[in-house]
Amino acid sequence: MNTAVLSGAAGFNPEPPTESIALDAQTAQTAAHAEPTSAATATSSSSKFAIRPMSADDRKRARNRRIVLALVAPLAGLALLLLVWELAAEHSAQFPSPLVTWKSAQKVFAHPFYNNGPNDVGIGWNLLASLQRVAYGFGLAALVGIPLGFAIGRMRFLNRMLSPIISLLRPVSPLAWLPIGLYVFSNAPAAAIYTIFICSIWPMMINTAIGVQRIPQDYLNVARVLDLSTWKVFTKILLPSVMPYMMTGVRLSVGTAWLVIVAAEMLTGGTGIGFWLWNEWNNLNLAHIIIAILVIGVTGMVLEGALMLLARRFSYDEAR
Repeated sequence: MNTAVLSGAAGFNPEPPTESIALDAQTAQTAAHAEPTSAATATSSSSKFAIRPMSADDRKRARNRRIVLALVAPLAGLALLLLVWELAAEHSAQFPSPLVTWKSAQKVFAHPFYNNGPNDVGIGWNLLASLQRVAYGFGLAALVGIPLGFAIGRMRFLNRMLSPIISLLRPVSPLAWLPIGLYVFSNAPAAAIYTIFICSIWPMMINTAIGVQRIPQDYLNVARVLDLSTWKVFTKILLPSVMPYMMTGVRLSVGTAWLVIVAAEMLTGGTGIGFWLWNEWNNLNLAHIIIAILVIGVTGMVLEGALMLLARRFSYDEAR
């Protein structure tokens, strides 16, 4: 009895049941019929979701779509602006039309660097004076704000100590700092540079601190395991990780600095695109005021575009 159990357990059965054979044959036949069906289903499913290669017409449509987005859309926006401008000029006798402004701009830019005295210089000299003040104020803000942002992000005590001060001073209007600058420096250009400095330091400092705080702790743990020096940690881990945040702060700071300098120059006088605009208002020359507005806008757009290109250079997403 034990031998029979062992033999059956070992699969040693000389006469297998007929029912078992029939079932096996039926299962094999069903599988044989099911395989082509499954293969057909898989083939139809794969053909249904297969990616069709782009034809010549598809490539042409994609190219036309890119052209529309890159050229036609901006030109349509510019045409809409000119249309609104022309309608505004038709309903006001003193407001200059685009054509009148264009003729006036030709005269202004025919000699942009003339110099007839302290308060009578071309628009080119005024624009360069404003950019120079922005460079000084923004450069000082970067020298102070970026290292301080790293320190705030790394040191919890310093973060808690400076957070109330930053929250108190950051919402203050830029022009509110101008009288203090005039009192301290007794000089209008220096006061304008100080105002740019105090207003453009916050975006760089805050964004840099946020970038430092969002560095994954695993990176720092690996640096600790590898026993990297402080300089290596800064150059290989902190700086590459914080760079996208820092560049965002730099871009915001430049925009703030350009806004502040125009308003400060309108109040302090001297040279600068803001002073030139205010001086043309005193002369009731609306065409020159519109020219100044367009020059300010184009200059800010160029600065913004240059910094966006620089920011993409340090973006991990773009690098991939």
